[in-house]
Amino acid sequence: MKHSASRFFAYIARLRWIRRWGLMRNAIEENVATHSWEVATIAHGLALIRNHVFNGDVNADRVAAAALYHDATEVITGDMPTPVKYHSAVMREAFGDIESRAETELLDLLPETLRDGFRPYLAESVQDADTRALVKAADRLSAWLKCQAEINAGNREFEPAAHKIRQRLDEDPLPEVGYFLTVFAPDYSAPLDHLLGD
Repeated sequence: MKHSASRFFAYIARLRWIRRWGLMRNAIEENVATHSWEVATIAHGLALIRNHVFNGDVNADRVAAAALYHDATEVITGDMPTPVKYHSAVMREAFGDIESRAETELLDLLPETLRDGFRPYLAESVQDADTRALVKAADRLSAWLKCQAEINAGNREFEPAAHKIRQRLDEDPLPEVGYFLTVFAPDYSAPLDHLLGD
């Protein structure tokens, strides 16, 4: 059986070249591929916290996979900083349309027989509410942790963003977010010797 070539994964691999936080001075460079991996690990953790601490029933593997692809469209659009994306209803609507078109373009790169299989991971609009909420929470936690790393590196430019993001995290109704902030977040800034128990 002959199969036609697809550029889908060649596109996805280019996420490593898309810089995040492009409008701000960064002490620590971050790319979309690294960010997506971190969001996936945090989202997977949040799903397991929900299941094992708060007696939930979500598919943690599905949540992790959705998180891996949550910014895949940025290989086409580039990273649009949150303050710009949410500056106004007009900007949010325009960027939402661009993201939707980019999702379609990415899906169209896949062989037709695989599109329905990938759609739940690439198209947020078809994800179940639990998956969307956990991936969004993980994305926000990752952004806050990035801000904290920048502040710890002496970069005060991230202080306003850190404050706004932390405020939103504290207002998040998901108990998994509070659990993560209490149990896991404090050691992110710890030196290696501390993490090793020395």
